[in-house]
This record gives sequence, structure tokens and C-alpha cells, in this order.
Amino acid sequence: MSGAEFILDESIIYLNHAAVSPWPRRTAAAVKSFAEENASIGARNYGAWIETEHALRARLCRLINAASSNEIALLKNTSEALSVVAYGLTWLPGDNVVISDQEFPSNRIVWESLAKFGVETRAAGLAGDTPPEDAILSCIDQHTRVVSVSSVQYATGLRLDLEKIGDACQQRDILFCVDAIQSLGAVGIDVQSCRADFVMADGHKWMMGPEGVALFYCRAGVMERLDLQQYGWHMVEDHGDYDNPAWRLAASARRFECGSPNMTGIHALNASLSLIHEIGMPVIEKRVTENSRYLIDHFSARDDEFQLITPREEQRHAGIVTFRPRQESTEALHERLRNANVICATRGGGIRFSPHFHTAHEQLDRALELLQP
Repeated sequence: MSGAEFILDESIIYLNHAAVSPWPRRTAAAVKSFAEENASIGARNYGAWIETEHALRARLCRLINAASSNEIALLKNTSEALSVVAYGLTWLPGDNVVISDQEFPSNRIVWESLAKFGVETRAAGLAGDTPPEDAILSCIDQHTRVVSVSSVQYATGLRLDLEKIGDACQQRDILFCVDAIQSLGAVGIDVQSCRADFVMADGHKWMMGPEGVALFYCRAGVMERLDLQQYGWHMVEDHGDYDNPAWRLAASARRFECGSPNMTGIHALNASLSLIHEIGMPVIEKRVTENSRYLIDHFSARDDEFQLITPREEQRHAGIVTFRPRQESTEALHERLRNANVICATRGGGIRFSPHFHTAHEQLDRALELLQP
């Protein structure tokens, strides 16, 4: 599927899209073309660069089904976007934020840092028999201001029912924040259906783009609730009128972008998303989840050799499959795989495989054969 777009060395089995994805051919070509243009004529065609920026916002808007591209900001990374939310809200001593106990540090540290304002961070335990959404919602009380969770947990691969959490948050007038870095580009996400107020995701994982450019979705109805902690020329409404001493904040999510945009990253991510939209998220999600199911079935059949960490239930996983060997250490097996050019990661006490839609079953089979001691 779209084989011509991926030119990975044939010796490499790449199962690490949950960390950093290789670029499609068109993305590498877009960056090369942009670099050559800069080298030969500089910013003569800067207006065309702005059009590419607009195109990227539109593609991101479509990808998450936002109401308008005016709700899309282009920031540096997920952590920056989470900090914009955490330090944009006004807190009172006794307020609390609810997260899970499986979050990547980006979606934990930023909330824990609010302890200096008297804010409590509550981490719901997701490993028990209670449905994870119920475990999260059970931590809510009258002092909860924000629920912030990852759509798919980075280590276990657990996929949450965002609509259930979002509905409960709306009923209680609690802000709902979603770290979508492990779902955007792998499985569908609809910010309107799940009633998210904020969604953030870097482009370098399942969206197959570069590091250094990220989506930050801020619902129009809550934009004014975020105070700004950084200011600059790019965030004002008339950002091209440099000589005007008067200024006002942009009415759109551009208010969160204080300075010059990462034009190289914008050109790259726009190219990657053009491929995603050509293929279509339903097709990509089907292929990603088929690959996950293929791996899960394999580890389930070899339960005496491997402990499956990722949930088996169809609705509970996306592109991540994490497992632990029973007969050797995780570190030893990971080292063997790395030496055999299987690119994967150790996460959550196990080995994490994360194939994308274009990963062939033949590659998965080659990796699985190498698991034998």
C-alpha cells in the first residue's frame, strides 16, 4: 500500500512509529525543495509559504474534524501545548486535575508543577478490573477543573473511549484535554464527537512528519479562558502591520503562536498529511488495527513465552502492541532485536512494537521469528 512512498532500507524492520516515524518520500522531497528554494532565491516567494501554512491548518482541521481552522495553532510540540493550557488557566488552591497513572511525562509533569498554586494532580489507576474511563471519572469531584488524558497510552497501548469521558466532563463543566500524539495519523479522532476542549499532538509519530511542529486545537468557546504567558509579533490580529503601535490579540488560535513559524516543519508536515488524506483515515485505521491484531493474536497464542501488556479487546488498542518475554530479560531481547535491525522500543517494562499502515505482514513475521532465543 503506497509502497512507492516509503524507501526504508530493506535491512530494517521499522516498528517504532510510536516514537519517531520515517518520512514518506514526498515529505523528504518537500523539505529538499524548500531548502533549495531558500538557498537559491531566499524568501522571494514568502507568500507561497504562507499558503502552505494555511493548507496545513486546513488539513489538521479536517483530520480532527474541528469546526474551523481558526481553532488550530501550530506550536513546537505537545509539551508546549500542554503548558499553554496549564499556565493559561487561573487556578485556586484546592483545585485538582485528573490524569491517569499511565501518562507520558509530558501529560504528568506539567500538571504536577501546578502544586505551587495549591493544585492537586490525581492519577487514576487504569490497571484494575474497572473500565479505565470509570476509573478516571471516579477521581472527579466538585474541585476538578481539568481532565487530561492520552487518547492512546504510550507504553501499554491502551485506547480510551474519549466520547464517554468528554460527555461526563461537559455535564460537569470540566475542561477536557486530550494528548492525541499516539492516535493522530493512526486512528480517527473527532474533537466534536468527544467534546474535547484542547487537543495536542506532535507531527513526528503517526502523522509521519518532522519533530518541531505540532497541532494545538483549542475550541473557540474556551479560547478566551486561556491567559497568555508569551507575546510576540505573530500572535496579534494585524500581524503584518509592523509600524502600528496599537495591537490586539488574534481572534483565532494564532494567538498562541508568539513568533515566526517553523516553515521547514510546516512544509514537511503538510506533505505528510497530504498522503494521509489521499489514502483516507478509515483505510489507514483499518490497516493499523489489522497489524496490531496480527501481533496480538501471535502473542496470545504464545502465552507461555510472552506476556501481552497491550489489551486484547478490539476497542482497547490502536497501533501499539507491547509485550514482555517470560524466558529472558526485556533488555536482552531488545538488544538482540536492535542488533538484527528491528527498530522498536522498551516501554512500560516490555518491548513496544508500533507498525504503521504501510508495514507489511512479511516484515512483522521477520520480526516475530527473531524473538526465538
